[in-house]
Amino acid sequence: MKSLRDIAYRALWSACGAQGLSILIYHRVLPEIDSMRPGEITIREFEWQMGLLRDHFNVLSLRDALEHLERGCLPPRSVCITFDDGYADNLTVALPVLERFGFAATVFVSSGFLSGGQMWNDSIVEALRVIRPGPLDLRTVGLGEFDIGDEPSRLHAATGIIRDSKYLPLEQRSEVVRYLTEAANVDSSGLMLTHEGLKELRRRGVEIGGHTVSHAILASLDEDEARSEIAQCKVDLEAILGEPVNFFAYPNGRRDQDYRQLDANLVRDAGFVAAVTTNWGVSSPATSRFELPRFTPWDKNRAKYLIRMALNARQRH
Repeated sequence: MKSLRDIAYRALWSACGAQGLSILIYHRVLPEIDSMRPGEITIREFEWQMGLLRDHFNVLSLRDALEHLERGCLPPRSVCITFDDGYADNLTVALPVLERFGFAATVFVSSGFLSGGQMWNDSIVEALRVIRPGPLDLRTVGLGEFDIGDEPSRLHAATGIIRDSKYLPLEQRSEVVRYLTEAANVDSSGLMLTHEGLKELRRRGVEIGGHTVSHAILASLDEDEARSEIAQCKVDLEAILGEPVNFFAYPNGRRDQDYRQLDANLVRDAGFVAAVTTNWGVSSPATSRFELPRFTPWDKNRAKYLIRMALNARQRH
């Protein structure tokens, strides 16, 4: 017997007139709560979210979903699950849950961080986690001053530094990271997949996609730099996996701010067959295969999660 929540959700979905493909974005799935990473979900939250997808949606691989979309036979409430960046916990924490539910997924990997590399924002978080308490003066690297005292102040500083560094020139951003990691005397490599971990994901049915080499914001690069980031990532991943890599995700992923039409053309020219963004909404047969929207409900409440999924589905591309 359906619960009132289920009935209300189906009614809302019908009222929204929602058809199309919902593609969800995840990054990490943590084994437990981490106060320095409040935006990342834990395995407990991931499990109930996958349960909602099982009960209310048709979960498809990205490859199958696009084929159904092309033929005009996409099942109602179709969903794909994707992960960005290439974190090791995609294999160790998320994949066992996905396998338990029988769900396919796609992991978009920045090839330059495999086997010992680390995302610049993670370096900042891990440095602020352990840096000594007291004043932190980053004016010499183009940022402000911070007071590191307790855990909330560490999180506040990490959030502000990441926000202010995101669109800095790569060399200046690297200088910020070097300054902090040296001040904290920390080496926290190991967050990302190894080459063997990547191959293990693929052996167990996960689709691997490209996400540039260095997670560069493509719109900030000139054409040659953007072409290299896109094409070299494909070359790197195909060399590891020994098979074509067909899908791509734009870092950060917002049109005009993070990628341009030029970049979408470069992705197509590199030989990818489709690319995903972080523009909200769902895909229809008319949606460009190189600007597929993605979305993730961020609610901690099951009913709100479902409602937000339905509301997002009103935005058809």
